[in-house]
Amino acid sequence: MTADKPRVRFAPSPTGDLHVGNARTALFNWMFARHYGGEFILRIEDTDPVRTSRDFEYRILEDLAWLSIDWDEGPGKEGGKGPYHQQERLYLYDHYLKNLIEAGAVYPCYCTEAELEAERAELVFRKMMPRYMGKCRNLSDSNRKTMTDQGRKPSYRFRIGAGQIEFSDLIRGAMKFDAGALGDFIIVRSNGIPAYNFAVVVDDHLMTISHVIRGEDHLSNTALQLLIYEALGFKPPIFAHHSLILGKDRSKLSKRHGSVAVREFRERGILPEVLLNYLALLGSSFGGGREVCTQEEMISSFSLDRAGKSGAIFDEDKLNWLNGIYIRQGDLERLTERLLPYIRAAGHDVDNLDRAWLERVIDAVRGDLVTLSDIGTQMDIFFDDRYALSGEAQQVLREEQAMNVVRALRESLEQSPFSTDEAYHQIMASVAKKTGVKGKKLFMPIRAAVTGKVRGPELDKVFAILSLESLRHRAEDVISGPLGGRR
Repeated sequence: MTADKPRVRFAPSPTGDLHVGNARTALFNWMFARHYGGEFILRIEDTDPVRTSRDFEYRILEDLAWLSIDWDEGPGKEGGKGPYHQQERLYLYDHYLKNLIEAGAVYPCYCTEAELEAERAELVFRKMMPRYMGKCRNLSDSNRKTMTDQGRKPSYRFRIGAGQIEFSDLIRGAMKFDAGALGDFIIVRSNGIPAYNFAVVVDDHLMTISHVIRGEDHLSNTALQLLIYEALGFKPPIFAHHSLILGKDRSKLSKRHGSVAVREFRERGILPEVLLNYLALLGSSFGGGREVCTQEEMISSFSLDRAGKSGAIFDEDKLNWLNGIYIRQGDLERLTERLLPYIRAAGHDVDNLDRAWLERVIDAVRGDLVTLSDIGTQMDIFFDDRYALSGEAQQVLREEQAMNVVRALRESLEQSPFSTDEAYHQIMASVAKKTGVKGKKLFMPIRAAVTGKVRGPELDKVFAILSLESLRHRAEDVISGPLGGRR
């Protein structure tokens, strides 16, 4: 499947933070545009003044920028097809509503919400599909005047005829809906605000959107929108409906499954390129069994043909695994910059830490970082005021021969000038000779005594970073403490 410089869009409603499912939709559209040399448009669907807010809009824009999803037209990048906020496009919707009224394609509906709810309840009781049954479809002019005189403000419903609604989906193939089962639907509410299905048709047409790529939950909306396209004489775009992101229980991903907003993963210390990589991989593939790709590789290999039809399970464990790979393999200087806010949040005075020393510390612990926010606890072993023996470390130090190893370590430290990194190997050889202990029985007590933990960075890196005074002090603390007094 090819496209001749397509124009695609992402149109979030700023009623909350950017959901990873919506971010994935934005990503698919963005990669499609970049792959074919087209344009990616960002439109803000803010017609509901009660639920939408500028604060959420700013946060969505920030999160998209953090993910490196840039737009060619939209907020801050005005083009010739704007404005890009629906609140600024109300006059356009009003114009096309009048066209539909004149064509007899829509009619005023005076039903109250209570009346509509009663109708829905009756249909459910009768085991019928809930839909509008057309109460106001054929009201006479006098009936309408009576309703108006009673103070009722009408909404406007689209008049659906019988027949089939058919279209070809780039991902799902031939799609068919029974128009008669849908029921006349509202396109403009009684407060004058356009409904989603009406506004999106007008916007996509005027913005010359060539392809609409969105989640499968919009399939029924597409059927309704195609009717509006036909009534207005507009050529519809090409549609592609990708699978949804699911939780491990295979239900639609929601807050009950854990983190669902891009900002939550961002604050936890998931790297933007990792989340981008993972979202691109969900329900799709890069080909060749690859799971780790650069942004350029994702764009070049992107194809809707590989987008899965079934729901994609969001697996945080795999996301964390991927994040760890990027942390271990990334540029050290750039990683250090990204870690500074998390180091500061952990209570360290980063402005007074020697940068070269800090990079050595980060290089030592990066293999144990899953997210950037893990840096605080991983760095603790290099600060004497945060050093403490964990329960696991104490258990190791209670084992037979463990304290003999720590005593031999103290003696070897006192005898060593410890002027080079190679001194670590000399010290370990000395302790092994003094105690006759080797392997795990040698290394584990030393790790426990020096770091206070049983897991962590390689010991030679720890010895190279810690001062001789710090190493001696820790060994002495263990020997003179309760564990060292055991007989």
